[in-house]
Amino acid sequence: MTQFTDAARAATLALRDLFPETPLQRNDHLSARYGAEIWLKREDLTPVRSYKLRGAFNAMRKMREIQPGQRQFVCASAGNHAQGVAYACRHFGVQGVIFMPVTTPQQKIDKTRTFGGEAVEIVLTGDYFDQTLAAAQAYCTAQGAHFLSPFDDADVIEGQASVAVEILEQLGQAPDLVILPVGGGGLASGVTGYLRDVAPETAFRFVEPLGGASLTAALKAGQPVALPQVNSFVDGAAVAKLGSRTFAMLDWVSPAQVLLAPEDRICGTMLEMLNIEGIVLEPAGALSVDVLPGLAEEIAGKTVVCVTSGGNFDFERLPEVKERAQRFAGLKKYFILRMPQRPGALREFLMMLGPDDDIARFEYLKKSARNFGSVLIGIETKHAENFPRLVTALDAAGFAYRDITGDEALAEFLI
Repeated sequence: MTQFTDAARAATLALRDLFPETPLQRNDHLSARYGAEIWLKREDLTPVRSYKLRGAFNAMRKMREIQPGQRQFVCASAGNHAQGVAYACRHFGVQGVIFMPVTTPQQKIDKTRTFGGEAVEIVLTGDYFDQTLAAAQAYCTAQGAHFLSPFDDADVIEGQASVAVEILEQLGQAPDLVILPVGGGGLASGVTGYLRDVAPETAFRFVEPLGGASLTAALKAGQPVALPQVNSFVDGAAVAKLGSRTFAMLDWVSPAQVLLAPEDRICGTMLEMLNIEGIVLEPAGALSVDVLPGLAEEIAGKTVVCVTSGGNFDFERLPEVKERAQRFAGLKKYFILRMPQRPGALREFLMMLGPDDDIARFEYLKKSARNFGSVLIGIETKHAENFPRLVTALDAAGFAYRDITGDEALAEFLI
């Protein structure tokens, strides 16, 4: 066994002082659908509802062994890492200073404060995360505090490897395939680092959000590179640049092993898991399940473990998730329609709608035109094939229109 393997097992044993192993559950719904043994490693059921607690705890534990006098730990995070650090600080009785962007939702601030109690101080600074990170690191330099990286730290990676230790112990055998979400790479490098040594027959797939494919970019460049733009919807995995330490442990990965998940499609997976299974997953937590349809032929008859990495989902976002899922499934579209300003024109348009079509949005955008008025209209339907029928009817009637559903700039501004 390697030194890393031994360290991962030691981290797992130490974690039992903090919380029991998270469940590894066979999912009957997914297993029946794909003709496979689909198991979910429920990291959304840790005390802070994400795996981040593992790495934060292990890094703090090892630092205190090396420097028993180190009593101040700092992190920069607006999400799961902050909550993990806060929980670990309270456990060890040390002071935590958690830097969060000023734009952080109050719910996340309150949860972090709840987990840390009097052990943590929350500092809101910077409109963007890079500004927050710089402030946290400057504080560490000035105060002699220890900075806890969310992923690019050897001890954090060892802590995340405890997920793999538990999987093998709970399953009692090596799975055929493990599907892992990737953000900064801490979870992926930890789990693969352990399993490649102990269960070399296990295969892997890695899932990134389409708008935050930092591993894909790193593999292409041969080193971590900063993405020019990141879609922040999958906030638990929307990382602009893979860590240098994590990349060193993932540089063996083939690009073919990395799958990209469109943000809108992830929303459909979240809703399915909530409505059918009663499992609340955040966008990053749904990544591993989201790619199963594309792997259907490959996984048939095999034992597959999907790591559901987190369940910190704010239900105020549920309308947005439903909206995005409908748009991806082709059940909702938005049009800008040029409506003739004459009696009966609106009625003529309404008669084109079928029995399964519903108007979800209707708004005049311009009223100054003498002969035509522009209308923003949102239409929901029960079957995606209803839209081609509607478009054909619009063309036949001579209505001028523009489908803006896939136009991100217009949709963000108007919808």
